[in-house]
This record gives sequence, structure tokens and C-alpha cells, in this order.
Amino acid sequence: MNSEVLVRLEKVVKSFGEKTIIENLSLDIFAGEFLTLLGPSGCGKTTVLRMISGLESVSSGRVFLEGKDVTDLPAAKREVNTIFQDFALFPHLTVWENVNFGLKMKKVSKLDSEKRIKSALRLVKLSGFEDRYPSQLSGGQKQRVAIARGIVMDHSILLLDESLASLDLKLKREMQLELKKLQKTLEMTFVYVTHDQDEALTMSDRIAIMNAGRIVQLGTPEEIYKNPKNAFVKSFISDIDLINFKKTRMSRYDQSKK
Repeated sequence: MNSEVLVRLEKVVKSFGEKTIIENLSLDIFAGEFLTLLGPSGCGKTTVLRMISGLESVSSGRVFLEGKDVTDLPAAKREVNTIFQDFALFPHLTVWENVNFGLKMKKVSKLDSEKRIKSALRLVKLSGFEDRYPSQLSGGQKQRVAIARGIVMDHSILLLDESLASLDLKLKREMQLELKKLQKTLEMTFVYVTHDQDEALTMSDRIAIMNAGRIVQLGTPEEIYKNPKNAFVKSFISDIDLINFKKTRMSRYDQSKK
């Protein structure tokens, strides 16, 4: 794993009124890794993602991106992109126009934009879909447009908030593989939020398991599965079948190299 720290959260606290959601959380995320924030609903994982993106301010603590303190920097000025569960595509814009939206806001030249959009659509296997509207796309295709819109900005990090949750099981598994292959191809850092244990164990380089606003265990899928640190972690991942877990991990690893 690359030892370069791309994102650093330093003793971060997030409170809403008198209620503390995230308590004294520190985390280093490395360049080029697939890190998953895993935990039950309400554990604070999406809040952590939003603090990285700048969509939520921190109550105390510091946030660093690529060594720069961005704690007080607004979301629009942070070099990150976020893909949400609902994909957030503009229904009145074509695939090309949706992918181009961020580039247009950044006033990237037309020639450079065209090159980036064509490359991004090719990577997500949507070449030929440029003139379609979101209403003409399947759920998986919409997901690919959202990913293309994220990677076209050429940032070093992509944040994904439950972004496969709305897909059916078969399509979700296909997209898990595609996401992992894409992340390896781009050598980009993906930070992924999910409550799905199988999804996290089979996709991630490392997993941060969260409970009640804290990271209760951080490690590789194998480390967490074989050596859960406490009763909560053991209970949370206990319904994953070990034999199936090993087979799935190996299968997806092999396919991601193709």
C-alpha cells in the first residue's frame, strides 16, 4: 500500500446542538487505496464523509487533504468529488452534459473537456450514450454516469456515499467489481460508505468499522474477519460465511487484474 497520506482527520468532533455525532476521531487515508467506512445506520459514517468533502463543518479538530489544512475551506474549493445514493443527475441534461457540468463550472477549455469526457465515458463503458437523458438509462447506467462525472474532474479522491444501495442484488455485485477495477485502473483513492458487511469485506483494501461516532476497528478485511477486536465487531460481521468470503475475495481480486 502507498504510504502517502492523502486525507488526514485529526481529533475531529462533530456536534449538532448538544448531541455529539463524531467524537475525537482520527484517521489517515492513503493515496491509491479503497477505504470503506462500515457501520450500522446512525453510526456517523456519512457525517465523516461529508466532513472530508466540506459539506459538513467540523465542530473541532482538523481536516487535511494532500497535506493542506482544508478545515475552513468550503466544499466547492476542495479537490474532491462525491457520488450520492440517488446519483444526483440533472434530468434535463444529456449524459455528456451531466459529465461536463463540473468541468464547465471550473471553466475547463472545450478541447480539454472533450478529451476528459470521452476518456471517462470509455472507462465506465458508456461510449455511445452521450446524447441520452437519465430517464433513458438503467440504474446501473445512471451509476456509471455519476462515476464518470466524478472521475472526469481529475481529482485524486472520490467519495461514495451508499452509492450502490439502490441497485438490485445482481447489478450491485456487478458494479462492485466494476468499481474495484476502475479504482485500480485510475490508481485513485476511493472512500466508500456502506452498512453492507459483504460489500465492504469483498471490495476494500482497508475497512474502518464505526459505532456511535467512533472507529472501533481499522484494518484489512482479512484482519477484521479473523481478529475482531471486540464484541460489537464480532457480532456485526458474524453473518458473513467464511468460505464464501474467501472465494469471493479471490474471485474479485483475480477479475480486477484483467
